[in-house]
Amino acid sequence: MNRSELVAALSERAEVTRKDADAVLGAFAEVVGEVVAKGDEKVTIPGFLTFERTHRAARTARNPQTGDPIQIPAGYSVKVAAGSKLKEAAKGK
Repeated sequence: MNRSELVAALSERAEVTRKDADAVLGAFAEVVGEVVAKGDEKVTIPGFLTFERTHRAARTARNPQTGDPIQIPAGYSVKVAAGSKLKEAAKGK
């Protein structure tokens, strides 16, 4: 399902226009992005998803073409964890 299909499904379920559903989806993405960028809290939708910024330590890796070691600097990543209802839905229940 791509964004336009998601917007169409949301507008049908919520009985709102596609424009309104797209605006809400866009606002949701912006809010989650802002909270994750700050890194001081996580976004939790109980039973569905949790978004959290995590820190990755610096590490040494190998260049796959030459085999030479390279340093990968410390950085940040995003952890997305599925909630219980989403996990059950994935099982087909």
